[in-house]
Amino acid sequence: MQKSLKERLAILSDAAKYDASCASSGTTKRDAMESGGLGSTEGMGICHAYTPDGRCISLLKILMTNFCIYDCAYCINRSSSNVARARFTPEEVVWLTLEFYRRNYIEGLFLSSGIIRSSDDTMEQMVKIAQTLRQEHNFRGYIHLKTIPKASDDLIEKAGQFADRLSINIELPTDKGLETYAPEKQPQNIRKSMGQLRLKIEEHGEKSYSGKRKRFAPGGQSTQMIVGADGANDATILGSSARLYSSYGLKRVYYSAFSPIPDSSKNLPLIKPPLIREHRLYQADWLYRFYGFDVHEITQIGQNGMLDLELDPKLAWALGNRGRFPVDVNRADKEMLLRIPGFGLKTVNRILSARKHKNLRLEDLGRFGVSTAKARYFIVADGWSPHRTLDRANLRQLFAPQPEQLQLL
Repeated sequence: MQKSLKERLAILSDAAKYDASCASSGTTKRDAMESGGLGSTEGMGICHAYTPDGRCISLLKILMTNFCIYDCAYCINRSSSNVARARFTPEEVVWLTLEFYRRNYIEGLFLSSGIIRSSDDTMEQMVKIAQTLRQEHNFRGYIHLKTIPKASDDLIEKAGQFADRLSINIELPTDKGLETYAPEKQPQNIRKSMGQLRLKIEEHGEKSYSGKRKRFAPGGQSTQMIVGADGANDATILGSSARLYSSYGLKRVYYSAFSPIPDSSKNLPLIKPPLIREHRLYQADWLYRFYGFDVHEITQIGQNGMLDLELDPKLAWALGNRGRFPVDVNRADKEMLLRIPGFGLKTVNRILSARKHKNLRLEDLGRFGVSTAKARYFIVADGWSPHRTLDRANLRQLFAPQPEQLQLL
């Protein structure tokens, strides 16, 4: 029996939750609604993302279909999985996007899909959706398309003309993992597609003789990496991410915690995904990209190449390098200030500016938004010193989560 549109929306919006590459940062700023304001975001299939100016916007996040010709062991939508299947036509996705938009639920669309028939066939339908929204309905909201590896250059070219951001999933941290759990996919094909996409983005970013840039995925490209499925440790994962950033000019690597999901016919409970590990990877990724840390020094503190799950990576690094502290906030350079737990980029810039006019005290840092409860053990300020606190054997216990009493049934 043919499923209703609402039933298919429930299936395909739920299936899209496993795709973590949903963000709109980095694109050009455009007015989504002249009247301004955002409505309710309680509907199914809606995710939140952030624009370059910090606004939180909502995207309709769905799969075009969860049918797929591939049988990747880590994917809930693999061909052998016993899940409810559904499919939208391009016209239905266009209609849903416009109707959600008119009701002020969303400001854009995030569209991914299982691969049906072939890469080109799937990509052609996704491009048709974006093209119809832009050209026939003058849709100026944000569009993120998940491109399909091995899709033709012509289709990728068209996708970039209509989408704000394109992304290609790298899938797993290592080639060996991909060959083991998704043998139908070729790592070299994925990297080739990512490389070609980078060249297109750079090519269109250069001004023409007329002085204008041809629009092509102004938000760049991103990728998603599944963690926990192939046994790779955090050092391997972050090392792989670092190479992806440098090789393909990515705007973001998204980490998706793998959770074994049994066939629904077995009526077994879902296993809660290790979301804290995913969170620590994002924090470490941020340190590598914006705080001047090297991947090796972030991961060498833990055991067996794994990040500390109890402490954030910067705090774990500081506790493992106590000899470099305390740091004088009135004299240290920017690189060292960024390594102090509790200090962010904006905070450090404020400190560098304010200390030109006076010596900073601990209370001054609090006004800059510093979490002094954490930072005070690692800094020297005017009128403040941690004295010998850094020598305490139990210093870690001050920051580690307190054990909780289990509830008895």
